[in-house]
Amino acid sequence: MESALKPFRVLAYCVGVMLLVLCTAMVLRYGFGIEGISKFVAPVHGFLYMVYLVAVMNLGMKARWSWPYMLGIMLGGTVPFLSFLVERRVTQRVHAQTAAAGA
Repeated sequence: MESALKPFRVLAYCVGVMLLVLCTAMVLRYGFGIEGISKFVAPVHGFLYMVYLVAVMNLGMKARWSWPYMLGIMLGGTVPFLSFLVERRVTQRVHAQTAAAGA
């Protein structure tokens, strides 16, 4: 489970940062008419989000999470700042499961 946790954590941070950059790019695009940034950032965020979904599935299957819980974690990459909170809670849960399995 620990081997699946590290990619999840990295991708959660990357998706969270790219989502914040995307929100800024959308404000620039629709508020100020500056389109160049959003044309680059949107596909990058989309690609990283798809990889994030795969990482959640990988970790969720190894940790034997329920489907509703996995869907909640997946939605963490769609709300600004939520992926950082979700990453922290998932990390704590995985460490607790690992400690309980080792005891």
